[in-house]
Amino acid sequence: MTFQASLGLAVPELILAASAMVLLVWGAFQPRAGAVFTLAAVGVLVAAAAAAAVGPFGRAFAGGLVVDAASTFAKVAIYLASAVAIPLGQRWFERRGVRNFEFPVLIILAALGMGMMASAGDLISLYVGVELHSLALYVLAAMYRDDAKASEAGLKYFVLGALSSGLLLYGASLVYGFAGSTRFEDIAVAVQAGAGTGVLFGLVFLMCGLAFKVSAAPFHMWTPDVYEGAPTPVVAFFAAAPKLAAMVLFARLLAEGFAGAADQWRQILVAIALLSIGVGAFAGLAQKNLKRLWAYSSIANVGYAVLGLAAGDTQGVQAMLVFMVLYMIDVTGFFACLSALSRQGRPMETIEDMAGLFKERPGLALAMTAFSLSALGLPPFSGFWAKVYVFKAAIGAGLGVAAVIGLVGSVVAAFYYLRLIKVMWFDAAPGATDAPAPEARLIAIVLALFSFPVVLAALTWLDPLAQAAAAALGLA
Repeated sequence: MTFQASLGLAVPELILAASAMVLLVWGAFQPRAGAVFTLAAVGVLVAAAAAAAVGPFGRAFAGGLVVDAASTFAKVAIYLASAVAIPLGQRWFERRGVRNFEFPVLIILAALGMGMMASAGDLISLYVGVELHSLALYVLAAMYRDDAKASEAGLKYFVLGALSSGLLLYGASLVYGFAGSTRFEDIAVAVQAGAGTGVLFGLVFLMCGLAFKVSAAPFHMWTPDVYEGAPTPVVAFFAAAPKLAAMVLFARLLAEGFAGAADQWRQILVAIALLSIGVGAFAGLAQKNLKRLWAYSSIANVGYAVLGLAAGDTQGVQAMLVFMVLYMIDVTGFFACLSALSRQGRPMETIEDMAGLFKERPGLALAMTAFSLSALGLPPFSGFWAKVYVFKAAIGAGLGVAAVIGLVGSVVAAFYYLRLIKVMWFDAAPGATDAPAPEARLIAIVLALFSFPVVLAALTWLDPLAQAAAAALGLA
């Protein structure tokens, strides 16, 4: 493929890169200009439109960038989630007297890295994409510099993220050394009859590094502290889009590079999935801070997504994609609710803070109820349909026992979701809440309506798109 044709396939990435550079220079000279936020959101939306319209599909830059139905599906979802995070964060920081023009620029750079992850065709582009989005997230976690917890969150995320980067690099070097190539296509040829010991060790290190990025157990140690300390809109962002990007990268790496070793990596995925579900369900029972509680909820939900991927076939990848998109909507909406709520200028972040919320802010209370019931997996909310896809794929792949354990985990986790609902609806309020931020409230209500009833109609087009994306990865 010619260089010009390669650039044509990389149009979304070029739009994001150009937007980040232009807005960074603009913000340096006009740091208080609110137009930076608006233009950043527009730039991300334009990139989403370009990703949806790009074609024909192909491989660019000697196979390092893959543009197919799977990457297109992921990029559109990732860029839309990034666009939502920009206005959510703008008002949150403004209410605290902080005007950081770097915030939307970092969101764009993170989206650029996540897009590269979704399109990675070799180990080099895999690592570049992971590091580009991770470096932006480290800074975003510590963006609220007046808060010691935010600084601590950013430092912890950076230190443990460096460890995961080391695992990725070491695994990539082992795979390259024993397979003789960094391209997924060439690696697939080397392991078509099963992975040898050296390649298998490299694959395990790669899987451990990616498991850290999606906060799957036992590589979840950073998640509760970072969720609690980081600014709430930032948590809304990196609890959603980066996980989808990493899961799509996970699926592409295994499907395109290590399909011949499926029997070997499926065992690892099943173990990670069940451990994540168990840790998320049981550790969440002891949490009183809502950001920590949803950190453990995210660990459990990633376990369900990994369980779908562990099926090792097209139906499993499809289930994972549907699950992650629906989960992104729920988790973004929940943290939008937290971003909107405060009492006497203090953020409402504990379960006790939500006492009597239904009487004070019925719209936001209903939205949080919808997100909680969806995360619980109660029909007919979106989380129920997401888990149906996963359990159906797992049972179809002979993982019936794992599916039953996952269902038990949902029952255990129901306790802390229902406890939150009980406190919001029936406990007495300790005081009046402040007027909610209009942008955050609007985002929360719109996403709650998607969780139910819009999801019933949305599945009619989301299902075939996810099926086409899964088929593009080539698993049988």
